[in-house]
Amino acid sequence: PLTNPAGVKRQLTGAFSPDLIRPMAETLAALGSEAAWLVHGGDGSDELAISAPSKVAILANGTVTEAEVAPEDAGLPQHPFKDIEGGTPAENARAFRALLAGEHSAFRDAVLLNAAAALVVAGRVEALSDGADMARESIDSGAAKGKVEGLARITSGGA
Repeated sequence: PLTNPAGVKRQLTGAFSPDLIRPMAETLAALGSEAAWLVHGGDGSDELAISAPSKVAILANGTVTEAEVAPEDAGLPQHPFKDIEGGTPAENARAFRALLAGEHSAFRDAVLLNAAAALVVAGRVEALSDGADMARESIDSGAAKGKVEGLARITSGGA
């Protein structure tokens, strides 16, 4: 029999192929998950894409359904994929710091979209747009930056 030793009941997980999202969702249902979104970005990524609609297998109430999710569903604009391509480690670190400081960018919108989906799966909000608002408030208030800094202290041994 299938078991879920970690006891995970809700999750947002990406897949490298759209053909995998439904079987993955069905497996999570069999393992006792309550809610899950298995996603494949329309740009080929393993997350909700900010540049194109994404395919999603949604596990809710023991049933798996499939849908497409676009950035506009969260009240966000689409951005060209080139706007979120990574750079050097130093460039990526600067972009991450700017995001946490509240700078508006394609990176920020990609984070808002995926955070919104995580909040829906967690049962904190019902609509992606509400999740994007909650994530936006976390960034703009400095709460997200504080959590990242706290995690950095813990993982570097400076708790």
